[in-house]
Amino acid sequence: MKNKPSLSIIHGLLFTYNIENTDDLEREKLIASKNINSEKELIALFDRLTKPEFLDYTSDEQEWFIASLTHFLAINESFDTVFKNMETYFSSPIINQRKFMQVLLTRLKHYCSMAKSRE
Repeated sequence: MKNKPSLSIIHGLLFTYNIENTDDLEREKLIASKNINSEKELIALFDRLTKPEFLDYTSDEQEWFIASLTHFLAINESFDTVFKNMETYFSSPIINQRKFMQVLLTRLKHYCSMAKSRE
């Protein structure tokens, strides 16, 4: 049975960037140093911090993240509910939350394809 699209799992995937995740000063400084409104810097941040965590999930869980992002982007979700109650280490506010999520989706798909090509 396929899981239904979920904003809460997306929120969970982004916990790395949440100030409630306080166990790594180096990670916190890295996050704060990036301009998350720059696609290039956001990609570098996702590649460094999100990729290893994402690849630790099962393939079913990875597909659920991708399907959820795809679904919510397709229905023009603003993603306010994901970011509303999340304080981050980002040094500036996210100007375009949908663009942020589009970049995340692109990277997640890239990680999956890289992993599959290594099998």
